Amino acid sequence: MSKLTLSVDDQVITSAKRYAKRQGISVSQMVESYLAAVANVASQDRRDTPVLRSVRGSLKKADQQEYRKHLALKYR
Repeated sequence: MSKLTLSVDDQVITSAKRYAKRQGISVSQMVESYLAAVANVASQDRRDTPVLRSVRGSLKKADQQEYRKHLALKYR
C-alpha cells in the first residue's frame, strides 16, 4: 500500500472526518473507494455510466406503442 499526500480545505477535512465516522470507515478508505470508482468509470465505455446501469432493463416489459404515443403527445 502506498501513501498519498493531498492538500484539502480544512472545512472539507472536518466534514469528511465526521461523515467517515458516521459511516464507520476511515477517510483513507473513503478516498480509496472514490478513486477506485472514478478509475473504474473512466475505464468503461462513456455511455455505460452508473446511472445508465441502474436503470438498464427497467422497461423490458413496457409497451413500446404506448411509449411512442406518450412521446408523441409530450413533444408535439
